Amino acid sequence: KQTIDDIKNKKIRYKEEWVDKYLPNTKLKISNIDDLVKSIKLLIDREPIKGKPYCKTDSLSPVAPYRVINIGNSKKVKLLDFIDAIENEIGIKAIRNMMPMQPGDVSETWADVTLLHQLTQYQPSTEISKGIKNFINWYREYYNV
Repeated sequence: KQTIDDIKNKKIRYKEEWVDKYLPNTKLKISNIDDLVKSIKLLIDREPIKGKPYCKTDSLSPVAPYRVINIGNSKKVKLLDFIDAIENEIGIKAIRNMMPMQPGDVSETWADVTLLHQLTQYQPSTEISKGIKNFINWYREYYNV
């Protein structure tokens, strides 16, 4: 919500609520909507069958026809690279006030998409700069900003 409001107002300011909590080497898993939609479309034909796991890593329930599949991007992106991509696309520099890690923060997050790849032979791969560019373009068009 903060990012959307900032873009709508043609300014971006990450202070206290977000950037302040992370060190410059923090790495995040950033998922692109196009990758998520493609993953879901490919999984439609991979309906789980009770008692018949697809592979060893299948999270298929032993009692119901469902499974849990991570469909995010497994590529780690540095938080500052993410912010840089937004800044570059909107042409405005963020106000950065770096602080040490806070209780509960993690230095890295990522998605294990092994099962997704085994089921669909697909692995999300949209580069952060392309995803940010697509998002900003969509947002500007949708909200007429």
